[in-house]
Amino acid sequence: MALFRTFSAAIQGIDAHLVDVEVDMYPAGTSRDFVTVGMPDAAVKESRERIKSALLNSGFGYPSKSVTINLAPANVRKEGAGFDLPMATAILGAMGAVAQTNDYLLVGELSLDGSLRPVRGALSIAVCAARKGIRNLLLPASNAAEAAVADGVRVFGLSHLAEVVKFLNEPAGFAPAAATLPDLDEHDPAVPDFSDVRGQTMAKRALEVAAAGNHNVLMIGPPGSGKTMLAKRFAGILPKLTFQEALEATQIHGVAGVLPPGVGILRSRPFRAPHHTISDAGLIGGGSGSARPGEVSLAHQGVLFLDELPEFPRGVLEQLRQPLEEGSVTLARSNGTLTFPARLMLVGAMNPCPCGFEFWRREQGDSALVQ
Repeated sequence: MALFRTFSAAIQGIDAHLVDVEVDMYPAGTSRDFVTVGMPDAAVKESRERIKSALLNSGFGYPSKSVTINLAPANVRKEGAGFDLPMATAILGAMGAVAQTNDYLLVGELSLDGSLRPVRGALSIAVCAARKGIRNLLLPASNAAEAAVADGVRVFGLSHLAEVVKFLNEPAGFAPAAATLPDLDEHDPAVPDFSDVRGQTMAKRALEVAAAGNHNVLMIGPPGSGKTMLAKRFAGILPKLTFQEALEATQIHGVAGVLPPGVGILRSRPFRAPHHTISDAGLIGGGSGSARPGEVSLAHQGVLFLDELPEFPRGVLEQLRQPLEEGSVTLARSNGTLTFPARLMLVGAMNPCPCGFEFWRREQGDSALVQ
């Protein structure tokens, strides 16, 4: 067999799109070529060296033929090392080492010894597989808890290329990963709330009203008055996440690569506190290549805290208008337009003046400043 096909997925925004991985092997000329087509980025092109080493170190050998790999559709840019596993599996299939994989979607980065490294966007990829009617998803074991949350697809977390080959040839010996869903109604002890705060009755009352009415908040006070302390505990008094809200937030964190290892689904509302030196792309989203979610999207269904608000560049603050009004961010790129969710509560904190002591001066009088 010289031609083999399997499936993988490419991340665009927070969604995944199905990718056909086709491998063709033919007699080599003076040298063995390894060509990848289908708009691969640098990380996908570099997979040639990882795949060769992984195949050899896993005991499968490497074909003495030229290899052409096509990632279709060709007009969708393929990024990241997650295509290592499906490409290596398709090469093994063309060598006759594995059976057909028409009902499997594979994703994973290969180490040189053949072990599997985690990838971004496992939940989005699982949702894509279910949407396309693919019943089985094979991915690194560390991503299994996240992907298993999706309905309509069986998720198998594997640790090594040799284990993937064994699974494809003898699938009956493996059990799918079970979804571990936390009780979203139970209080997360890791999330601080107002039980830690003594005093500050008026400030706590104002924040409680804001939480009940979904209002944004600006706190003004001198240094040391407790603005940051209250802001960090604001997420702890918000209503509990619903399952759909938790899914949306988990999907965004998974695509951004900031989901804690082994976490299947977020159980508490996100709290993001970027530094005032953050760039436009860091706050709103974007960046070179494919656009990535920014802090406003990472705070989706949670709280975005901007400490020292006047220190943020005016251009950065002006870009908050769209997400605060519409609950989403739309980024236009040369290869398309992406929309990221950004339904959040904004909490700002600032000093009453550049020196921060205006209230104290009013109480003590101007002579106190001279002293």
